[in-house]
Amino acid sequence: MDIESLREYCLAKPAVEESFPFGETTLVFKVKGKMFLLTGLDSPVLEFNVKCDPEKAIEWREQYAAVQPGYHMNKKHWNTVIADGSIPQRILREMIDDSYNLVVKSLPKKDQL
Repeated sequence: MDIESLREYCLAKPAVEESFPFGETTLVFKVKGKMFLLTGLDSPVLEFNVKCDPEKAIEWREQYAAVQPGYHMNKKHWNTVIADGSIPQRILREMIDDSYNLVVKSLPKKDQL
């Protein structure tokens, strides 16, 4: 996965918008104003942070060396994923989907999709 395929995948989800609230090198994806993924644009290898269920976050970290506690995030609820080719594409997409779905579930009922 590269930055363009990550961007396309995230933007294809309902009600997603992208922004740069933390500076010009940190791309953030939000659903209904709530962040579900962020990525640095200045890294040679794609890395991104995704929200996780705490138990699932630990599972991913134990299963893949390229998944680490969320950098600059709440380590219980966020993972940093290094897309270095060691994690299958379908698993990367699953992590993104899980993050998106967790955020949607946390929205007020009227805003849930």
